[in-house]
Amino acid sequence: MKKLALAVAAVALFAGACSSSDEPSTQSGGSSASAPAPKGSGDAGTGTLTVFAAASLTESFTALGKEFEAAHPGVTVKFSFAGSSGLVQQLTNGAKADVFASADQANMDKAVQGGVIDGQPTVFATNKLAIAVAPGNPKGIKSFADLDKAGLTVVTCAPQVPCGSATKKVETATGVTLKPKSEEQDVKQVLNKVASGDADAGLVYVTDATSAAGKVEKVDFPEASGAINNYPIAVVKGGQAALAKEFDDFVLGNEGKTELGKVGFGPAQ
Repeated sequence: MKKLALAVAAVALFAGACSSSDEPSTQSGGSSASAPAPKGSGDAGTGTLTVFAAASLTESFTALGKEFEAAHPGVTVKFSFAGSSGLVQQLTNGAKADVFASADQANMDKAVQGGVIDGQPTVFATNKLAIAVAPGNPKGIKSFADLDKAGLTVVTCAPQVPCGSATKKVETATGVTLKPKSEEQDVKQVLNKVASGDADAGLVYVTDATSAAGKVEKVDFPEASGAINNYPIAVVKGGQAALAKEFDDFVLGNEGKTELGKVGFGPAQ
């Protein structure tokens, strides 16, 4: 009897162990403590921060992204650089991002009107146009009016792009109407055509010509001061609000001012 009782007890113990460890759990409604917070939860912890930014911000924001990652372990900053008008279209069409930085107020206003911006945008920098030419300025371009010379191949940004809109303002102010070979969708495309020799000159921002020193030469012209572009930044709705706000503050702070100043961005006005 004693052996039989021991055998029964052993079977019962084995059955209990199987029921507690081998059967899958059917419990629902709980969450794991190690699971990442859902996007937009307001937790400025870890994860990927997606930033849509104007093409002219490529160099300065790339550097700032690395600094932000160093100051926020576990965070990766992913950038999408393009013309501001194209970025707004992507956002209003449903593209996902956490931060949007525009090269002008007009395109930021479109984003606000499109219902994709959370809160109030803040201007963090200013920029103005310059003429990019080949090193040594072989065509002898010294003024905006020189861009209308016969036989000169000139490229500009398309009118809906901030650098194109600024170009139109200068044309109106000077009475000089350019005849560009092409109108590009972002300022880096203009810069690349000059750097590659496909164009003799192009209207870019001071910051782009400065960043490409050695590949192009910068020609300043006084009329550019009449077409200053404000650069606003804002948090995008539906994204990681807390982390996005931290990045905005980073850009608006001393770190941002230092990096932006290196390539010639002016202070917010």
